[in-house]
Amino acid sequence: MQAEVSILDRTLAALPRLRVCVVTETYPPEVNGVALTVARCVEALRTRGHEVHLVRPRQPGETASEGDVLCAGMPVPGYAGLRMGLPAPGRLRQLWTAQRPDVVHVITEGPLGWSAMRTAQAMRIPVVSDFHTNFHSYGRHYGWGWLTSLIYRYLRNFHNAAQLSLVPTRAMRERLASDGFRRLDVVARGVDTELFRPERRDPALRAQWGLGDDDLAVLHVGRLAPEKNLPLLLEAFTALRARQPRARLVLVGDGPERAALAESHCQPLIAGVQRGIELARHYASADMFVFPSLTETFGNVTLEAMASGLAVLAYDYAAAAEHIEHGESGWLATYDDPASFVQGACWLATAGSERVAIGDTAARNACMLDWERVIDALERALVRTVQAETPMLQAPPLHRRSSVPSAGARRSG
Repeated sequence: MQAEVSILDRTLAALPRLRVCVVTETYPPEVNGVALTVARCVEALRTRGHEVHLVRPRQPGETASEGDVLCAGMPVPGYAGLRMGLPAPGRLRQLWTAQRPDVVHVITEGPLGWSAMRTAQAMRIPVVSDFHTNFHSYGRHYGWGWLTSLIYRYLRNFHNAAQLSLVPTRAMRERLASDGFRRLDVVARGVDTELFRPERRDPALRAQWGLGDDDLAVLHVGRLAPEKNLPLLLEAFTALRARQPRARLVLVGDGPERAALAESHCQPLIAGVQRGIELARHYASADMFVFPSLTETFGNVTLEAMASGLAVLAYDYAAAAEHIEHGESGWLATYDDPASFVQGACWLATAGSERVAIGDTAARNACMLDWERVIDALERALVRTVQAETPMLQAPPLHRRSSVPSAGARRSG
């Protein structure tokens, strides 16, 4: 093991420092899986000695931090609380002429991302893109399902213009490749097991929920929006409550469906948006996690729930398909089969000690999903793309990192 670590450290130490421009239309303080993932990756790349500039839409009342370039934006139509950036080709050309990046990393495919792709192409700057969100599958939830094929064609053309496109799972790489997407690589997601862990369980919080030690807390974390398949969540909870009458549904998040959910017959407790330790307390204080979404590219919440020691019920795709072994570390419902999903909810609700054992296994498995490995893969993908487009970088680079911090030092940074 020590030899493997030494080899890895020498390999990473040999990577050149890069100037990376990250273009994204979602970023904290927005709360969603993509925003939080991008923020973590930006921080990690900076910690590893790379010069990272961030281009993103300005949030209301926000001022730019060092290294950030804020562009004009507007609310996403029909999706309150999220913003998209407006095209900024002139601003980008000016920025990249003054400080030419080695690579542009385009996270989102909206107007700002599109203008970044076109400008980088014109300036012959290599581009790495990310496929983070199944926008084409949102149409039936927001009244523009007739545009689905057109949006998917746009996404394919967008990503095929990049030198490399990153996807979070092997299954997604295979599906996109079969649909004509080219030059794909997998960079997965990790989970912060220092933050999300079973020891965060809090009897006082459960008491606030009106639950005792032996009562069942059923948790869902995510945006309260149509694309999350929330009617099935309510159906599954109704079925399991027939077997566990004192069960309580706890929803962490906010969104356009909040009012309707609050008035539903399930009478869920809506905790709103939670962050940091408070979010970790909510996870660990529940007993099972129910996630019926069919529109995820990954689903970070799946790993957070696993790390918190919860038995997870999800469809057999995205993060769940990658990291859950059915009946051992979670319950996988047959893809897009509501009856299978409801059946899984009822089984977990009545499984007792088996459900606890599944949660324990999930927490142990999550400990192996270290963010450092994810950042290693991202770093190598960026360097490989630059080297392919810039042959001189295939020789030993002029600027190397003098050392690679230990895993503990990286986390503390």
